[in-house]
Amino acid sequence: MAGNSFGDLFRITTFGESHGAAIGVILDGCPSNIIIDEEFIQSELDKRRPGQSKITTQRKESDTAQILSGVFEGKSTGTPIAIVIPNEDQRSKDYSHISDKFRPSHADYTYQIKYGIRDYRGGGRSSARETAARVAAGAIAKLFLRQQGIEIFAHVSGVGSITSPNLDTTDLTSLLELREDNIVRCADPATATEMITYIDGIRKAGDTVGGRISTIIRNLPVGLGEPVFDKLHADLAKAMMGINAVHGFEYGSGFEGSKYKGSEHNDIFSKEGSKTITRTNYSGGIQGGISNGMDVTFNVAFKPVATIMRDQPTLNEAGEETVISGKGRHDPCVVPRAVIIVEAMAALVIADQLLKYNAYLNVKK
Repeated sequence: MAGNSFGDLFRITTFGESHGAAIGVILDGCPSNIIIDEEFIQSELDKRRPGQSKITTQRKESDTAQILSGVFEGKSTGTPIAIVIPNEDQRSKDYSHISDKFRPSHADYTYQIKYGIRDYRGGGRSSARETAARVAAGAIAKLFLRQQGIEIFAHVSGVGSITSPNLDTTDLTSLLELREDNIVRCADPATATEMITYIDGIRKAGDTVGGRISTIIRNLPVGLGEPVFDKLHADLAKAMMGINAVHGFEYGSGFEGSKYKGSEHNDIFSKEGSKTITRTNYSGGIQGGISNGMDVTFNVAFKPVATIMRDQPTLNEAGEETVISGKGRHDPCVVPRAVIIVEAMAALVIADQLLKYNAYLNVKK
């Protein structure tokens, strides 16, 4: 099975299965002398971990990160950083009833046909549990970016048909505090209350619902990204589309921009002191695949979680019609825990692009 690595210069490889002994990540290419704040890394993992509220899966995992290499006296050494996260609360018996059945909208059928074998206990590598390893590596990317003054903020902007109003994004620190003040991680308190009530009703009905996450990346230099195959928004799209349950990505004005005329949509350049800015930001901070110094903005759409607590018709491995019953511990809506995954993957992309940009500047000299 290929496809377990992401990035070029700031590169991660994740390993492990949902119901194995542990999951983990190898981060190669992290610059030396980055302060590795283990408490921060753990706090990031705590935001993704299961069992944190009534609207998330009740699997109990501490998601305690253990750094095995690449750090000395609290700083990165420039060598590969290995992190392992033990699995503590596997209940493999919860999946014994589907050992020969294909769950609708899961990876069971495609894995079985392609590889001739699959780990039916939570889906193995297809399980969203693997994303904890990405969050751990993404936390280190954030620590690196923090030294460059780069900020990344994401929040739940939609659940089902409920949509948060546009936020005042002047102070991202204040928005972060508002986001973390509720279990759905929406930075608009009134909308958050509505979302929580709705998700809880969906959970009680044995069903699931999708949602949307909006992200802002601030203080990027002009010049990240390459204009052909390695466009900044293309790298961000790949990162987001590689997250479990993601079905859509848009940046800037996104699909809504297709309704505009060019005269309405063009971002007009202007001067703010010595800084070149655009009066609007329909481009989402990216033009020609390269960051232009404005905020990078994008939205990510998540489908409803495929496991529902209802009986559904399906096929077994023999091709026979059968019924599959929902069982186990699953999220009624994935977006509250996915916010930190979106931030982590964005941080990994920006860290990788920043190293490429710095290499270009060195060659340019």
